[in-house]
Amino acid sequence: MKRLIVAFGFLTRLPMPRVDVEAEDFAAAIRCYPVVGLAIGLIVAAAGWLGTLVDPWTGACAALLAWIAVTGALHLDGLADLADGLGAAHGDRTRLLTVMADPHIGSFGVVAIVGQVLAKLVLLHAAGMGWTLILVPCAARMGPLVWARLLPPLRPGGLGAAVAGAVRTRDLLGWGLVLALAAVAVPALVALPLLTLGVAAWLRRTLGGVTGDAHGAGIEIVETGLLVALSVAGALA
Repeated sequence: MKRLIVAFGFLTRLPMPRVDVEAEDFAAAIRCYPVVGLAIGLIVAAAGWLGTLVDPWTGACAALLAWIAVTGALHLDGLADLADGLGAAHGDRTRLLTVMADPHIGSFGVVAIVGQVLAKLVLLHAAGMGWTLILVPCAARMGPLVWARLLPPLRPGGLGAAVAGAVRTRDLLGWGLVLALAAVAVPALVALPLLTLGVAAWLRRTLGGVTGDAHGAGIEIVETGLLVALSVAGALA
């Protein structure tokens, strides 16, 4: 329970009770990320449904604003940092990591945030405010478990290093089984393994490993990819 509270406290702005935690608890909280994602999905879908009582675009806007508010734009910040690093690095990996560590957001980061927000707004409208939306944040937060196992951490003492050894084989198998069962009801979720491994390959090629910002950026990318999959599935149905 303590680690679940830590996961909620880190990934959301929902009020949580204060608990005494150690570094091991913070790292192990990654195992609970998909549970947090499910709660985020419930809030997003509820806000979107209420918005659709006005019209579909209001529903999409309400869902998006709820998504940003409940997460505190945490992952958008990671996406912006990664975009700034890639835009300024010009192939220099050391400079890339230096720019990513800068707390200020540059022009590349602003463009990435605006592009991501617009993409999610349009895709939320296309996908609709059905119950399947609940599963998108949950499924996307399975990604960090995979990336923590496949990619080396790049910053000693950072989030990537903290969670590197916290993901066990049984965690991957357990969440993989949950995904397989969910995909029976929502076939679009079969895109998740491809998206997750694609992000892993991209991070390995561009960064050579993973950081906390990279985890956040990866979650945003996978969420968008899953919204695309839901939209395509809905259009083909």
